[in-house]
Amino acid sequence: MITTDWNGGTKVEESIAEDIKKIADIKALKDHPNLLVFPYSFGEYDEGFGKNSICTFDEEEQKVHTRNILGFIGTNKTQLTIRSRFTKDLDAANTEDYFLHYMLQKVFGVHVFDMKHTTSKDNLFDFSLYMFPHFLKKALRQGVYKEYQTRKHNDANVKGTIDVNRHVRINQPFAGNIAYQTREHLYDNDTTQLIRHTIEHIRCHKFGSNILGRDIETKECVLQMTQVTQSYQKNLRQWVINRSLKPIRHPFYTDYEPLRKLCLQILRHEQLKYGQKKDEVYGVLFDGAWLWEEYLGIILKEDFTHYYKSKGKKWRLFETGQQIIPDYISKDMKIVADAKYIALDGSNSFQDEEKVTAIYYKTITYMYRWNAKIGLLLYPISNSNSIAINEHHILETDGCVVKVGFPIPELNGTFFDFSEMMRISEGSYLEQCKKYIIANRC
Repeated sequence: MITTDWNGGTKVEESIAEDIKKIADIKALKDHPNLLVFPYSFGEYDEGFGKNSICTFDEEEQKVHTRNILGFIGTNKTQLTIRSRFTKDLDAANTEDYFLHYMLQKVFGVHVFDMKHTTSKDNLFDFSLYMFPHFLKKALRQGVYKEYQTRKHNDANVKGTIDVNRHVRINQPFAGNIAYQTREHLYDNDTTQLIRHTIEHIRCHKFGSNILGRDIETKECVLQMTQVTQSYQKNLRQWVINRSLKPIRHPFYTDYEPLRKLCLQILRHEQLKYGQKKDEVYGVLFDGAWLWEEYLGIILKEDFTHYYKSKGKKWRLFETGQQIIPDYISKDMKIVADAKYIALDGSNSFQDEEKVTAIYYKTITYMYRWNAKIGLLLYPISNSNSIAINEHHILETDGCVVKVGFPIPELNGTFFDFSEMMRISEGSYLEQCKKYIIANRC
């Protein structure tokens, strides 16, 4: 089944209805190791994200309703692909979701323009490879992972506990060697071996050299992992995977757990493609709202500071109470802005007007808290070649809430052509946002 985000309801065949209901709730799927949900699987999300659903199922109408979640998920014989609503020719089997892939490449610093017409499922799994350097560099900034390992020895230099049973079994009497084992704190361990096997797997990919050698820091990280895993053997890959299924709970090496999950997804890709167990859930999903916010944070970084809900500076509305923070604040602290992935222009008949009204109130609250006269709502729009501007002046005040629609280009060309059009849109969008900053200073 292929659909889009915010689809407004799509009819579901009776044969897959039960499977669709099974994969609808994100929280119920968090323990499935073969499903990655960005950013939910990596702990970089606000408290509200876990309450989201991949989709909802209308029992009466037998329809599935999607929201912000994008990507691919499957279980049993059911495969659900959710593309962005800006995808053209949704029914075509070889249609690619250029907008989703463009945002992913921008957020994770990847540049891959050779997008062949393979299935969206394969392309999304392949994107796990492109995200590997991002999580590898992040983990290694905490240092090379080190843990205690049991090592077996058989020589005359006894340093640990003698293994009597093994000694009797493998050594001749009075030959000089003694079987023993030691407990050592080593860099060469199950986790670093898993990372090394992932590196070697990526080397064999058609874009392997570009992925592992795209910048100096990535090259250094790959070299560092290669140097500390001298015991690497390709034929032990499945053994290493089996020993790496347990989560990493070390309080210092926190960024290695997301990397471990990603490595397992990459190495087990072939298993997921050619044979799944009954009721096993697998796939790669992205929260479109999170991705849109991260993407705009990169576009606007020259003039706006992107603040994260999970880290960084903390602000409150009152002296005590829940933390609040808009997505972006201008460098001069005079304008607040929020990224919204939903259609704020009312172009969709399924738009939740109550939710949109709440968004306005929330933005006005931020404006009052930071003493800002302008609050920007940044959202994507389709079927337009120009930026959509809608100013809502707050009566009897100097305040103004401005909806700024980002035009997503539509064309039938290549991904490279789409990327060029997106860069033009980005330039125009940034220029428009700057106008409000300049006008606010006057």
